[in-house]
Amino acid sequence: CVAGERLCSTEEATAGSGTYTRHGFIFSSLAGCLERRNDSEVPVVSVVRDSESQLLPNVGAVVTCKVCSINSRFAKVHILYVGSTPLKSTFRGTIRREDIRATEKDKVEVYKSFRPSDIVLAKVISLGDAQSNYLLSTAENELGVVVARSEAGVQMVPISWCEMQCPRTHTKEFRKVARVQPQFLQT
Repeated sequence: CVAGERLCSTEEATAGSGTYTRHGFIFSSLAGCLERRNDSEVPVVSVVRDSESQLLPNVGAVVTCKVCSINSRFAKVHILYVGSTPLKSTFRGTIRREDIRATEKDKVEVYKSFRPSDIVLAKVISLGDAQSNYLLSTAENELGVVVARSEAGVQMVPISWCEMQCPRTHTKEFRKVARVQPQFLQT
């Protein structure tokens, strides 16, 4: 049912959560599924949000994604989180070469920015559909690679905005490193 929908009269049932009464009728106060419990003499009518409804990435949302593949023009990713909410199913995204950095876009090289299996914070710049991917951007200081593993399989440490280093082998690798803001850190 939708918010504001008239469900029944107050003579038929008692208003439960997600509902309100007005002029002898019970109305839905939110969009969701109608639930009727008959465990007392008078049934209780409630409206419950549909927890199974899929959260979709929308334009401007910051998403967490995992790099699947790269080529000279773009990186293909799977979107795993919208903000801090995990998605029930993954969505495909593309970070084009020109959307990786805000400056010197013509000098950007995808393989110096991302590698497969990197975890990246990005912003949705255009919606995808059944045939195409979401277009994502990392052209802000707060966006880019947040987790990367070295060839030795160890989580690397950022040492600048464009490099990460393996703490075991001390090998440096190029990345478009995110300057992570506290609100995006998972505890």
